[in-house]
Amino acid sequence: MEGAIGRAGYPFDMPASEKTYVALALEDPEGNWEQYRGRVRRKPSRTFSCHDAGRRLFTRLTDQLPEEMFVVSFNSARLSVPGSETHFIPDVAVIPIATTMALQGRQDVLEEYPSAVPFVAEVWSPSTGEYDVGTKLPEYRARGDLEIWRVHPYERTLIAWRRQPGGSYSETQYRGGEVPVASLPGVSIRLESLFR
Repeated sequence: MEGAIGRAGYPFDMPASEKTYVALALEDPEGNWEQYRGRVRRKPSRTFSCHDAGRRLFTRLTDQLPEEMFVVSFNSARLSVPGSETHFIPDVAVIPIATTMALQGRQDVLEEYPSAVPFVAEVWSPSTGEYDVGTKLPEYRARGDLEIWRVHPYERTLIAWRRQPGGSYSETQYRGGEVPVASLPGVSIRLESLFR
């Protein structure tokens, strides 16, 4: 929808500096604005199955992680790529609580994380699938995020990329069973539990 006008009168896809992007995201927090290499766009809406798989993953991670150590974000935190005018809103991310300390109690700063996080996941959907695979997932690897998942609710599969000691990523595909979250010791997700 190039040039279409969204809520608050902003186009869905427009060039913007990082400063303009941050101001927009703070002014319209419900807008789900993302930025990729200086272009701002609204994160597209998704189907029930896609949203539900993300919500279920969020719940299972929240149930297993101590809240005094981690924040589990569902479609809200922004992962930025320093120096590239890029900010993505992952479907699910796990953020160490220590990383959030500078943001707590502040109304004037955007919830964004430029440093690598232990876990990030995107749920494939018809509206975002190609963009996630071709754009977001490579940027997460460039950021150095430790574990990156792509959940596919229609194929009922999961691909996990795990950062190796030298900086490369291993890739494992799962079609069922208990999937370990290697970056969060002791945490695992039964793949079938993500789908209705």
